[in-house]
Amino acid sequence: MMLEKNPNEVVEEIIEDTTSVIHPYKVLLFNDDIHSFEEVINQLIKAVKCTFEEARDYAFEAHVKGKAVVFNGDLSVCLKVTSILEEIALHTQIIT
Repeated sequence: MMLEKNPNEVVEEIIEDTTSVIHPYKVLLFNDDIHSFEEVINQLIKAVKCTFEEARDYAFEAHVKGKAVVFNGDLSVCLKVTSILEEIALHTQIIT
């Protein structure tokens, strides 16, 4: 049995919006020769609420490349993250 299309039938098309939210601010952590990996890792876990493995990766990236993006988010949250990282005198910068 074949169904015929009604020419007067209105077809409603659903379009999903897949726009992702891009956080405009990033926290950079810079390498230094003062802090141990353990100190940096512990502070990163506290500041960005990440796992030990993620914090270790951030610390290693900052060590090798000189800097690492450790957080993306709204400016107010980035300010909190940098504040926590700077509690032990780590050098940070917020960029867009």
